[in-house]
Amino acid sequence: MGIRLPGFFLAKQILRQSVLNAEKGASTSLDVPKGFLAVYVGVTQMKRFLIPVSYLNQPLFQELLSRVEEEFGFNHSMGGLTIPCREDTFTDITSQLIRS
Repeated sequence: MGIRLPGFFLAKQILRQSVLNAEKGASTSLDVPKGFLAVYVGVTQMKRFLIPVSYLNQPLFQELLSRVEEEFGFNHSMGGLTIPCREDTFTDITSQLIRS
């Protein structure tokens, strides 16, 4: 009998891909505080957000990442984690995470 953690493994895969892209020189982690992750959000123009790493454990954020993976995959020219959705949608979701 095992414990299933699909969200954890998805978050780990996304984080690994972000680190690999950063190592290729696409972005630098020097300006990201410890405990945070840089994500790029937007449809036509990307805006950089710093989110707490703890969001990766939140079911709502994991659902967002799953949908992004299904629709867009992991290879993005920005390097790092790219979430191609409207900024207001992203801020609505993250504001719900702050309250929970």
